[in-house]
Amino acid sequence: MFAPSRLLIWTLTLVVCFLRTAAPAAETTSPTSPGKLIGVRAFNHPDWFKQSFLDIEEDIQETAQAGKQLILFFEMNGCPYCARLLEENFAQEPTQSFIREHFEVIALNIQGDREVTVDTDQTLPEKEFAQRIGVRYTPTLLFLNQEGEEVARIDGYRNPADFKLILDYVASRAYEHQSMAEFIAGARQAVYQLRPHPRFQDLRDLSSVRDRPLALLFEDAQCLACNALHDGPLTDPEVDAALAPFVVVRLDALADSPIIAPDGRETTARALAESLGIDYRPAWILFDQGREIARIENELYGYHLIGVLEYVGQRHYRNYPGSPFDYINAKTAELLGRGEDVRITDE
Repeated sequence: MFAPSRLLIWTLTLVVCFLRTAAPAAETTSPTSPGKLIGVRAFNHPDWFKQSFLDIEEDIQETAQAGKQLILFFEMNGCPYCARLLEENFAQEPTQSFIREHFEVIALNIQGDREVTVDTDQTLPEKEFAQRIGVRYTPTLLFLNQEGEEVARIDGYRNPADFKLILDYVASRAYEHQSMAEFIAGARQAVYQLRPHPRFQDLRDLSSVRDRPLALLFEDAQCLACNALHDGPLTDPEVDAALAPFVVVRLDALADSPIIAPDGRETTARALAESLGIDYRPAWILFDQGREIARIENELYGYHLIGVLEYVGQRHYRNYPGSPFDYINAKTAELLGRGEDVRITDE
């Protein structure tokens, strides 16, 4: 029987709702022609994805009989990150062959209306099924073992090297004896030397930050995407402006250096990363007044990264407590209504 996981503390990885902001409501209040939403991507998932009647228990059984495990691939029409993940991972060798050997993949649309049979007693539309199991962003990949238990989850785009590690983790069934973070740490070599940045502050008592938002950036020597962060977003003046309200502290997620956590606990950088459940670097954990407000654990395009930082740094979460997407949608709609084009990708 499929066992839905707990609802996650929402992890900021991708914008799902940005693509809904193109509605021309602003035209009724302004003579300005609406702007264009640039970066929406059309895509098709591979034809070797499992042809399913969306009876999840049946799919789990069939997949187990084939000696494989199941991936539920949650997507949305126009999602640029879905297109990128498919193009750079599922369509490329040797990753494609590895996936086909070890997994069956079923595509589900988080805005879709196809009926999903969850168990013998319940059927839900795709969009309600996605909500029930805590899927908020696209792409989201849920990995189910042969008993139907969720053993791993990816919220958002991962580069090919990071993605392959997760495939290895699940395919080898390493989840039976270690966490994903432990597996990844043991599988990687040192590839990165921690780099300085003018925004970084050397602060050990994180609980002392109360009057300003706190941004914790977790990196480590095994971080495959950290150089890209420093060479890209951290050189962008708009990202720097979005970081300005924060006290920014970079922590080595593999270091045992003592710190005081935002909640006042004595701990270490490594232990804090583990307690926060971080299995991807670079990871941003954004706090205000000692409380985690948002996190970013994947590669984001600049527009989305800035929006999340503004959500916390400018305290828009007070007006949009449900989700940063509510703020970013409102911001996007305002820009489009003023006739400005909004580019949601960096290409």
